[in-house]
Amino acid sequence: MSQSAKDLVGTYELVSAVTTLQDGSKVEPFGPKPKGLYVFGGGGRFIYAFTRAELPKFASGNRIEGTPEEDRAVVRGSIAGFGTYAVEAEAIALKFEASTFPNWTGTVIRQTIVSLTRNEVKWRIAASAGGAAEVTLKRVA
Repeated sequence: MSQSAKDLVGTYELVSAVTTLQDGSKVEPFGPKPKGLYVFGGGGRFIYAFTRAELPKFASGNRIEGTPEEDRAVVRGSIAGFGTYAVEAEAIALKFEASTFPNWTGTVIRQTIVSLTRNEVKWRIAASAGGAAEVTLKRVA
């Protein structure tokens, strides 16, 4: 599979994100019906946001005044980031300028391409919770 960055350019919706933990069990960190968007621009930049469909509304109506439980649910049920990307052999290298998971900010994360077609991209990545995550995205533009 010889892919280039131009094969990836587009806007994608999140179809699934499944993490296989080290004990073999599977979890869906964004739930069974995740919401998300990934944009790979022609100039080599990316931006994305993933979230659970059922994140709780904050009782206060103010995102700065969430309860510890509300804050925890949002942190565990969403992630976003942006930066630059390149396709290297059979991987997508994401250089994070910023992420809601601060450990990724300033790093390069390589995602192994499982498949890349005109309508879908699927990759595997080491999961921050341990094990490996497989992400499937469907092209929408």
